[in-house]
Amino acid sequence: MAIIRDEKKIEEVLSRGVEEVLVKDRLREKLLSGRQLRIKFGIDPTGSVLHLGHAVPLRKLRELQDLGHQVILLIGDFTARIGDPTGKSATRQPMTDEDVIKNMKTYVDQAALILDISKVEVRYNTEWLEKMNFAELVSLASKVTFAQVSQRADFKERIKNEQDLSLQEFLYPIMQGYDSVVLKADVEIGGTDQKFNLLMGRQLQKRYDQPEQDVITCPLLEGLSGGYKMSKSLGNYIAITEAPEEMYGKIMSIADDLIVNYFTLCTSLPSSEIEHIDGDIKKGAVNPRDLKMKLACEIIKVYHGEAAAQTAQERFIKTIQNKEVPEEIEERKMKVDKINIVDLLAELGLATSKGEARRVIEQGGVKIDGEVVSDIKKEIMMSDKEVLVQKGKRQYVKISK
Repeated sequence: MAIIRDEKKIEEVLSRGVEEVLVKDRLREKLLSGRQLRIKFGIDPTGSVLHLGHAVPLRKLRELQDLGHQVILLIGDFTARIGDPTGKSATRQPMTDEDVIKNMKTYVDQAALILDISKVEVRYNTEWLEKMNFAELVSLASKVTFAQVSQRADFKERIKNEQDLSLQEFLYPIMQGYDSVVLKADVEIGGTDQKFNLLMGRQLQKRYDQPEQDVITCPLLEGLSGGYKMSKSLGNYIAITEAPEEMYGKIMSIADDLIVNYFTLCTSLPSSEIEHIDGDIKKGAVNPRDLKMKLACEIIKVYHGEAAAQTAQERFIKTIQNKEVPEEIEERKMKVDKINIVDLLAELGLATSKGEARRVIEQGGVKIDGEVVSDIKKEIMMSDKEVLVQKGKRQYVKISK
């Protein structure tokens, strides 16, 4: 593939959705040189779902891929067993091999929703880290001083507070940096919370007499209600594989002050149009609801296509704004005479656990045939007649015996 050296496109890549570039002038020169660069992005399979927050650096990778550069998707199947303690005030629990293998299965498939995966070099760091003997590990560790690693902000805080800091955690950024040595990366991309680890790659490459990689850090996408980064553990996330209708509804629930940031980081809308949207918001010339509807369509188009985005919008207008029951509803057969409402929600997949089911019911978020049910002991009687179960504003299931 020919290398694209369009100065305007390169400047857009180095500025939009970017927190920092080290070293920007040098990287710009590399991108203008016509040489194909090796662009590394590492992700530890500590979960099974990629969300819009993960997609921010992946989208930056796609921009560089479209300029003709070689993208390397590094699956940290070895480092995931240690776990990056970034932002943690205590030792992170290591993952089992089974957990890692299970989580890896869908990572590449999900990344393919954003990247041209046929042109991606997919690597796993067990290839080299698992084969290191003790002498090689000691040699690697000798390239870095204790003072250098202890300057990492979260490590520094834990040392100051006399909290445990395990040696394996201490080795984590060194191993991540060594990945860049093995892969001979020219550029590495990551979130702002990964800056220390990305710079470790530069340091180790220098120690191994390699050219130092340049680094692009991307801002962390705030979750639906703002305040905290998008995270599955906080439940404030939108998975890139979520159904269009569910994705649409969640986007409509984001805080108003996140609209411009989501347009910038999660869509391909031109920067000039986003600036116009920002101006309209500041002047109070537009209803935030209308902008969220546009935002929802733009994001859904990325992962599901334009037709799906349009269908999701029509369904939202009909079921939420006009409060109508959708025409197409999943139908399920229940082979029981009666079933407790908590068990029913769990059985239908409308709640991830019985604990969640109880919370939703007690908060008035469940309706049976249009009537709110707030009693967790309620028994639903089954017959040939269909019963309409509704959770929240968007989820419906018809059940019958």
